[in-house]
Amino acid sequence: MNIKNNIILALDVMSEKEAIEICDSIKDYIDTIKIGYPLALAEGLEIINKLKDKFGFKVICDFKVADIDATNEKICDETFKAGADAIICHGFVGSDSVKACLDMANKHGKELFLLTEMSHPGAKMFLQKNADAIAEMGVDMGITNYVAPATRLDRLSDIRKIVGNDAYIISPGVGKQGGDAKKTLEYSNAIIVGRSIYEADNPKIACENIIKSTK
Repeated sequence: MNIKNNIILALDVMSEKEAIEICDSIKDYIDTIKIGYPLALAEGLEIINKLKDKFGFKVICDFKVADIDATNEKICDETFKAGADAIICHGFVGSDSVKACLDMANKHGKELFLLTEMSHPGAKMFLQKNADAIAEMGVDMGITNYVAPATRLDRLSDIRKIVGNDAYIISPGVGKQGGDAKKTLEYSNAIIVGRSIYEADNPKIACENIIKSTK
């Protein structure tokens, strides 16, 4: 996935109106957005194509799919039918559940991102212990796209070593959670930034400052 300026906007706002205002402000700097449950539940899956049609964005749906294989298949199918270019799934549910997501992504000609380890402190309790094994499972399954944290560069580095330099890693946690954009991009292909942009008084200037910080 080719991502402009190596920045993905995590658009975790609660209304179409606010989403459009923010996207209009940053459209010259960002061409890929990540939509999670907040916006999808508030506005429905229709918001995916509304933003794609209006701005030409690529849309990653961060639904952290984590159910049995039959249910994962349905979730991914509906998400891709709604226009998503990629979906994020959890790896801790095991290879059968992940394979259901991967098969559906392949069926639709879309992308799957495997979540190895999350960026918040609580991820250290349970998820971090198995993140390396999740990454190894992804490699064995032929998965080429991963999510790994910007907030713990040592862990991001470890996951990069496991998945290899040809894999594509996107990293949440830059900005409000404390991740450093430039340092993260030493290991990751793109950073995910949310509140530092959409909560800014001027999202456009916030984007400009983040881009400058990566140079």
